[in-house]
Amino acid sequence: MKIENTTKDRIENVVRMQREYFASGATLSYEFRRRQLKKLQSALKQWEKPLLEALWDDLHKSAEEAILTELSIVGGEIKNHISHLKRWMRHERRFTPLKMTPSCSRVVSEPLGNALIVSPWNYPVQLLLNPLVGAISAGCTAVLKPSPYVPKVSATIEKMISENFEERYIAVVQGNREVNAQLLDKRFDIIFFTGSPSLGRKVMAAAARNLTPVVLELGGKSPCIVDKGANVKIAARRIAWGKTLNAGQTCIAPDYLLIHSSLVEEFTSAFKAELTRLHGEDIRKSRHFVRMVSDRAFDRVSGYLKDGRVVVGGATVREERYIEPTILADVSPSAPVMQEEIFGPVLPMVEFEDFDEARNFVVNREKPLALYYFGEKKRGLEMVRLTSSGGACINDTIMHIANENLPFGGVGSSGMGHYHGRDSFDAFSHRRAVVVTPTWVDLPFRYMPYKMFGLVKKIL
Repeated sequence: MKIENTTKDRIENVVRMQREYFASGATLSYEFRRRQLKKLQSALKQWEKPLLEALWDDLHKSAEEAILTELSIVGGEIKNHISHLKRWMRHERRFTPLKMTPSCSRVVSEPLGNALIVSPWNYPVQLLLNPLVGAISAGCTAVLKPSPYVPKVSATIEKMISENFEERYIAVVQGNREVNAQLLDKRFDIIFFTGSPSLGRKVMAAAARNLTPVVLELGGKSPCIVDKGANVKIAARRIAWGKTLNAGQTCIAPDYLLIHSSLVEEFTSAFKAELTRLHGEDIRKSRHFVRMVSDRAFDRVSGYLKDGRVVVGGATVREERYIEPTILADVSPSAPVMQEEIFGPVLPMVEFEDFDEARNFVVNREKPLALYYFGEKKRGLEMVRLTSSGGACINDTIMHIANENLPFGGVGSSGMGHYHGRDSFDAFSHRRAVVVTPTWVDLPFRYMPYKMFGLVKKIL
């Protein structure tokens, strides 16, 4: 199946209609926003089976994994917004200093306007619809651009959206990077992009032409540190799970392993055992092990196998785009596998001797989207304090994304802005300062020629 590019004329028509619809004020009320959230909630339930089938066809993603990592996260986000939307929309009173008496001050959240949401292929439901929840609750309109690399999922989402929402409010636009360029040439009020840092730079450059605010959810090389004092068996299990989830095609997957030299043999042995526990003796036959999204992705990731010595896994089947979960030892920090985001089930391993060596290895690289530390809690909190990353887990992987009450986003080259829960509402909103001044009194102190300025100066 191949996705056809949406025509330039239709893109222009959709953008025009959405701008007019937003300008009408139709999306602003609490009742409207809540009704649209409920509609999306209902649509997600009705379309669960087609979405699961499409995820299996495009990515070999099992129903269990799809529900765990895609549908349940979107469902939880919608539920959270429905529960708290009225409170989030309330005006927030702020303290007004004596010098401004008798005025009062407040912060009003208003929608930014017309949103463009561009999502990648690796979690094609979650990473498209989760930002949409924020756009709806904030009162924006939205143009959704899914990935052409998962054509069945993208087509299914388009049908789901078109059957439940008017195009002038929410519309899906399909196609390749040519379509992306056409969209980025239009003026939006916010662009929400999830993808690679290289594409993120292009999005930011395009947005700069119109001074459009952006939320960039990118990636990078997320370190996983296994230190002295770690429960090696638990560490191996949680790292194996985090690395084989979606076959490593996860922006917050452990990208490289920093391990204390005294734990290498114990960890590799435990990692092998946990892979068998998760996926069976023959991982290739596992219903829960995803395939590479394309031949190009397979060739790129399998090419990393030459960058070190294979100590776990290493088998590949190109016809199936299958790469066995692999640990590489004797990896040079300058090797390609240590320079590029892997986005696959290959885990390069680098040994360290002490805490400071591991910390310096992390801080001397670009800031990652996630950091994982296995060891004593106190030392883990110290590692978090002394490093910078979009998010972090101590004695776990991936799970910080599962809490809709925590902000999710990058820092530095791993992104800017964050979302989930209230942060999603705020991402698509402008926090507007409003001062209300009564007319029953009009104190003369602020007016020229500034009489009694000595007294005014004391108040200021």
